[in-house]
Amino acid sequence: MTTFHAVLLDLDGTLLDSIPDLAHAANAMRIELGMPTLREDVVATFVGKGVDNLVRRALAGSLHDADPDPALFEQARESFYRHYHLVNGDKAAVFDGVIEGLKAMRDQGLKLAVVTNKPTEFTLPLLQRTGLAGFFQEVVCGDTCARRKPDPDPMLYACERLGVAPAQAVAIGDSINDALAGRAAGMHVLAVPYGYNEGQDVRGLDVDGIVASIVDAAQWISLWNADRKQDTGLPAAPVAGPAVS
Repeated sequence: MTTFHAVLLDLDGTLLDSIPDLAHAANAMRIELGMPTLREDVVATFVGKGVDNLVRRALAGSLHDADPDPALFEQARESFYRHYHLVNGDKAAVFDGVIEGLKAMRDQGLKLAVVTNKPTEFTLPLLQRTGLAGFFQEVVCGDTCARRKPDPDPMLYACERLGVAPAQAVAIGDSINDALAGRAAGMHVLAVPYGYNEGQDVRGLDVDGIVASIVDAAQWISLWNADRKQDTGLPAAPVAGPAVS
């Protein structure tokens, strides 16, 4: 079994709680269109498959029946983008354990990349505003490749840019999109339980472990690599620290 040399991390719901800003933009859009506002926890369930899907779901006020009239969608999309540019990063917060976990991964010599469905025009400023940009050698956004997660293309592209084989990388995310993309790319996958996942429990995902924080993910990877290098006969996929099952 190979050791890991790289980690591909999702952004929204994994590294950052960006719901306050996304909900603000979604509700500003709805107000412009004469619609009532939505609760933040409702908007949180719409996140995961890119901004355009968020706009469709915010228009419908639901995960379902999100197929608006094309002209209405274009109007809504323009409004959402305009409002989100104004607030992107204002209230977004780095989740507990992220900075410490990224430092631990960096200290292990791991190459780090963000792989997100968020468009480049929002991703790069958000990483800068939250102080995370310096941790990552590569940033793959929702418009970098022809297809977004859950398609494996962004994961494979990130591996190519980092110079590692997919089997040498761990994908970490909070949703089914991350799990499906990582699996299809031939990677091991870890999930954090505090993200969005379209309102579903992450315990139903096909992953190799559920870790309580990015710190625990760093420890999981460290133990895995130590096991492979030392051939101590430990279990193939140890879960470190206070990981959640």
